[in-house]
Amino acid sequence: MPKTVFDRPVDERLVDAALAGSTQGSFWLDRTPGDRHPALTAGLTCDLLVVGGGYTGLWTALQAKRRDPGARVVVLEARTNGWAASGRNGGFVEASLTHGETNGRTRFATDYDALDADGLENLDAMEADVLGFDRNADWERSGVLGVATEPHQVAWLEEEHDGERARFLDGPAMRAEVASPTYLGGLLRPRDGALVDPARLADALAHACAAEGVELFERTPVLGIERAGTGVDARTEAGTVHADRVVLATNAFPALLTRLRLFTVPVYDYVLMTEPLSAADRAAIGWQGRQGIGDSANQFHYYRLTDDGRILFGGYDAIYHYGGRIRPEYEERPQTFRRLAAHFALTFPQLAHVRFTHRWAGAIDTCSRFCAFFGTAWGGRVAYALGFTGLGVGATHYAADVLLDLLDGLETRRTTNPMVRSTPLPFPPEPATWPAVQATRFALDRADHREGRRGAFLRTLDAVGLGFDS
Repeated sequence: MPKTVFDRPVDERLVDAALAGSTQGSFWLDRTPGDRHPALTAGLTCDLLVVGGGYTGLWTALQAKRRDPGARVVVLEARTNGWAASGRNGGFVEASLTHGETNGRTRFATDYDALDADGLENLDAMEADVLGFDRNADWERSGVLGVATEPHQVAWLEEEHDGERARFLDGPAMRAEVASPTYLGGLLRPRDGALVDPARLADALAHACAAEGVELFERTPVLGIERAGTGVDARTEAGTVHADRVVLATNAFPALLTRLRLFTVPVYDYVLMTEPLSAADRAAIGWQGRQGIGDSANQFHYYRLTDDGRILFGGYDAIYHYGGRIRPEYEERPQTFRRLAAHFALTFPQLAHVRFTHRWAGAIDTCSRFCAFFGTAWGGRVAYALGFTGLGVGATHYAADVLLDLLDGLETRRTTNPMVRSTPLPFPPEPATWPAVQATRFALDRADHREGRRGAFLRTLDAVGLGFDS
């Protein structure tokens, strides 16, 4: 099989040294643990209950109070706000609501342009909200760079060039922007992306919620929900929370509605963070525009600079565990961290001496169409948003208004578009899911080694609307 640039050998001693002093755990959460909130101690009654204290839940609670300041809005979080995907992601905030243009046009062809416009409008609105918070979230509207590291990827990027929102850079121009010998071309989208500190965003959101009067309870798992008259009862160890309406924002964790259990699978993503770069190191790589970067393979890497001059480097491996289990031990995967360290050295050989301070992982709620889906249950008393598939930082802001519109029974541009009105295909139950995922990962890797040509297995998945994206 042909080799890719990331198949080139890297001295194992270099990888050993780079990882030797790293700590297991999210850099973001270590740096900004956030305010803590009490656990629920007794049952209560509220107008809106939000289950889940990540971005989706916190944005929804905040927007609910802004719409109706007199409503009693309660958030129940099983651990601490922002501790899962919201505190572990790369901090990329993208305009796309559909996991990129190709995926969006394939699945929502007739309405893609409207969804694209909604995405840009949402990013602008989210920027205004975040910059208006009392607490800094390190928001930076730096744009995004897609890079080609293999010859066949150059043509893919050239096709997306429009001279306005997307500008193609040839090899020399791309390497002048960011100095990596792996770059053969690039596509700059200056308006379509921002960077943020994930944990600081979660902290700023929770603080804004509390300031608006949202009641936040941590270390309070919801054990189940059931219909209760015209409302919903949520069972917790401390008592029952009765709510007129409920939003489920549980991301990759098992859904409280049985009907949703096969619509997402948790896929683990892995990340490294370097020590702060020296002035000489920064000069050696350029990157003055500080854009977020992603390469163009099926198994892709994403990376960005932090406010204090570190490089976050993640992606490539996407690991599903049998039965869709989420366990702390899955966050430590030495072979993946070593692979990422080697790929970092190939991307930036001038930084071979740089060490990693943190390594971590988190579960992505993957669905078969790669972008969020929405719905209601129990006569419109329960609303949910799931399946963000790794592009949820920006999309959760949009999702909050979708969920509230759905609960209010409103027909808006958000609730009537095909992304919100349709549902992805479910995954097969075990024991079929695990071998299907492994076969898909093998096929994606094979396509990357065959100049992007998708074999019969991937073409079949494409045809029926199933698949995985790392």
